[in-house]
Amino acid sequence: MVKIERLTDSVKLGEAPHWDPEAQTLYYVDILGMSIYQYEPATKKVSKASVGLNLVSFIIPVEGEKNQFIVSLGREIVRIFWNSELQDVRVIEQLAEVEQAPEFFESRFNDGKCDPLGRLWAGTFNTVSEKPLDYPPKGALYSLNSERQIQQHFKGLRLSNGIAFNIKLKAMYFIDSGKGTIDQYDFDIKAGTISKCRAIFTLSKHQISGIADGMTIDIDGNLWVAIFNGSRIIKIDPRKPETLLESIQMPVKQITSLTFGGPNLDELYVTTGAYKLENEDLPPPENGALYRITGVGTRGLPATNFRFINI
Repeated sequence: MVKIERLTDSVKLGEAPHWDPEAQTLYYVDILGMSIYQYEPATKKVSKASVGLNLVSFIIPVEGEKNQFIVSLGREIVRIFWNSELQDVRVIEQLAEVEQAPEFFESRFNDGKCDPLGRLWAGTFNTVSEKPLDYPPKGALYSLNSERQIQQHFKGLRLSNGIAFNIKLKAMYFIDSGKGTIDQYDFDIKAGTISKCRAIFTLSKHQISGIADGMTIDIDGNLWVAIFNGSRIIKIDPRKPETLLESIQMPVKQITSLTFGGPNLDELYVTTGAYKLENEDLPPPENGALYRITGVGTRGLPATNFRFINI
């Protein structure tokens, strides 16, 4: 039986949970709070740090380097040092900056994730919208390899979001929230290229309100998708287009992302938001909190850290 448990107090816009199996620790961010977070389930301790005066949308540990992480800062990707015990945080180096023309000054990175070789994939979007959650097609999807080389794969995105990989099927799953679909690409992991986009799930065909946001994959190859403004998480089978396997109702409206964690990778950690849209207040402590869901009947795959090695 599924059990939903609130773990923390509220933040403004929680996002990008990343489970570190070695440390048995969850990392995530508060985008609007411009902060990075660490949650230790064993002690229930929450640590927080500010990296600067810019929006941070993901945090991913660096493989083999203690207290080092890759984070986004606006349109930059940087490497940081963060010792939560000493409250010591600082930028080590800038790895990339994209979309530097004046027309992109209101753009920023959003979701980011590493493929199984440790290559970072992250997309951007333009934050100026005429109405809530309706962004212009000015975003792009990028990858950053171990040699600090950044590559743009395609542009025209409205709201770059969830990413997941299935190496057995040579597939990358991707969400542009503005499309209303969850898409699949053919993925050449060695070359680091994607091709042949096709929709595998359409929210409107299943009367699902809200937008698809963050995403993760389980050991069975099924996708778990956070539905922002829709109060739910959906489980779909990407091998059977338009197949909805399960829907979990959440006690809050803005479900932003999720990942598997815990000693057996059988617990879902879920970030949420308290972002004011159309004058609707979403009060604490429920809205914007971190949640854990147990009893989901499957396990996830270990998240990949960023790797500074030759690919």
